[in-house]
Amino acid sequence: GSQQGLDLLGKVFLDPGDHVVLEDPAYLGAIQAFDAYQSRYLTVETDDEGLIPESLERVLDRADPFPKFLYVVPNFSNPTGRTLSRARRELVVRICEHFGLPIIEDDPYGELRFEGEDLPSLITYDSSAPVMYLGTGSKIMAPGMRVAWLVIPDDEIREKVVLAKQGADLHSGTLTQYVFAEYASDGGSFDAHVARIARTYAARQGVMSDALGEAMPANVAFTRPEGGMFLWVTVPGVDTTELLRISAEMKVVFVPGVNFYPHRNVHDGMRLNFSNATEKNIRVGVERLGHAIKMYGG
Repeated sequence: GSQQGLDLLGKVFLDPGDHVVLEDPAYLGAIQAFDAYQSRYLTVETDDEGLIPESLERVLDRADPFPKFLYVVPNFSNPTGRTLSRARRELVVRICEHFGLPIIEDDPYGELRFEGEDLPSLITYDSSAPVMYLGTGSKIMAPGMRVAWLVIPDDEIREKVVLAKQGADLHSGTLTQYVFAEYASDGGSFDAHVARIARTYAARQGVMSDALGEAMPANVAFTRPEGGMFLWVTVPGVDTTELLRISAEMKVVFVPGVNFYPHRNVHDGMRLNFSNATEKNIRVGVERLGHAIKMYGG
């Protein structure tokens, strides 16, 4: 899927020691893809509206050596579920344009909006800074098909990525591409399918958020995403890697937040996934997670 796109872009852009700008926290798979090319990371602060433009500007002002690109997930970010606000989208593009910094826009969850308004992709803004857009069928049709796409308006970058793709596997499987294209071109059925997924996730997210509100201690904070598959929980004073050992005994697992920080310096967060579990299991799991937090505190 689009994970290979990250690898191909890393192959084209990165030499050992090169810097990449990431949101903090950032998608673990991107960190792993860029780690393969021995990259180093500059991190940008985030809040409930996503990446903070002023933080990005400060990072780029001080950057030495200058980074190769900004990697960002603007819609329902993995791991936090946050969305980059409309006002900030153009600001981010303009800042990158000012500094001449390419942008990798990763959008695996954009079709899974179940609340709020659709927002423009970064690639749609007129900018002299290259924007490369990644999309995937894994979240809206079938992960096992590994069908994804990479939109690169810049001719020189696109030619280099094509060469890297040919060197990796010549081309992706034509059968799965044809199957995906045929189904996706049947607008009515495909649109109804995606809408059904979004409705299902909306219900499960609502159940998880309500359960967290009931089961978590008062100092615990969590995001309420408008789409996607994940939400983020912050438990002040708790090392969630240690918490996982307790909750796993109760048959409840999550991804400890430290894994999403490239400098591995924040330990009190966790990513929860509401896409697969039944509503009943979500309620039970969150209740057990609340008990695990109480056990952690003694």
